[in-house]
Amino acid sequence: MKRLILLLAGLFFALTASAHKPSDSYLSLSVKDSAITGQWDIALRDLDFAIGLDANGDAEITWGEVRAKHSEIAAYAMSRLHVSAQGKDCPIQVTEHLVDDHTDGAYAVMRFKAECPAPISVLQAQYNLFFDIDPQHKGLLRLDYQGQSSTAIFSPDKATQEFKLSEVSRFKQFVDYAREGVWHIWIGFDHILFLLALLLPAVVFRQDKKWQAVSAFKPAFWSVLKIVTAFTLAHSITLTLATLGVISLPSRWVESTIAASVVIAALNNIYPLFRERRWVMAFLFGLIHGFGFASVLTDLGLPQGALILALVGFNLGVEGGQLAIVAAFLPVAFALRTSWFYRRLILIGGSVVIAILAAIWFIERAFDMKFL
Repeated sequence: MKRLILLLAGLFFALTASAHKPSDSYLSLSVKDSAITGQWDIALRDLDFAIGLDANGDAEITWGEVRAKHSEIAAYAMSRLHVSAQGKDCPIQVTEHLVDDHTDGAYAVMRFKAECPAPISVLQAQYNLFFDIDPQHKGLLRLDYQGQSSTAIFSPDKATQEFKLSEVSRFKQFVDYAREGVWHIWIGFDHILFLLALLLPAVVFRQDKKWQAVSAFKPAFWSVLKIVTAFTLAHSITLTLATLGVISLPSRWVESTIAASVVIAALNNIYPLFRERRWVMAFLFGLIHGFGFASVLTDLGLPQGALILALVGFNLGVEGGQLAIVAAFLPVAFALRTSWFYRRLILIGGSVVIAILAAIWFIERAFDMKFL
């Protein structure tokens, strides 16, 4: 029992620490003849961890502190980005420093230029920012050439990439966005916990104020299918509308409501309100989760020539990642449904842990506070 409590506590703090958006930077390159102009947005929190920006240690990074570190920021970042054309280096020169706000906080913005020895037909880019201190960091690239945009994602296993400027691979763009959709749902702990909170009662039913195990797999399967279908339909609607710019909601409101939805879904397992209509909850709150997915997709950068392709790829990736979670969960839950361990510890105890964790996320997001 002590080991189990320690395991749950470790999971609790790990999820709390990972509740926020993972580390990304946003790199844009525009190519014309032999010249490259670019902009690189890097999170101040990441730079503070890497080189230290908070000079007075008050946990607040000011413009003055960032300005004092301009040369150090440029040296650190540009030593981790190399561009070349046809195998010949294109030296980079920083031209301007700015600060901008993204959905997850303030970013240092560097504008730069590079001149290559000859007109560019094949561009090579090597990206190694933060990979030595954060293997989950990703660099999100948008490349513009003659009115066409393409995108790429740098990661430790794809740190060097090559781009033939006369070719834009639609299939590669689709695969990249699908992969990013899978990755986002797997690291989006608030989305996962919302879904799990709804699925936990799928293998049991409420009778005489107690949870009883279902007698067959079929009713559990149909319960899960209704929940997953409702959640998928709802977040697909708002993901599409938000990505196309039809509807826009404040990021803090969206993220706070997502956290609140997790709290409500978890508490419903302790004090049932929706009972067998959990699919209704999945649909209603799924509409809000769609806006959360859209903010991630927007941050990735959308190729204007393949907007629908990127949207469909990302959404299918989200669904694929979601189905993988459900496929892993349902057989195990069904096998354990008759045990005290499942009905008391996993269903009730797990719901309590989820509710507490999501309540912390809600307070952090709604009131811009940091507990852990």
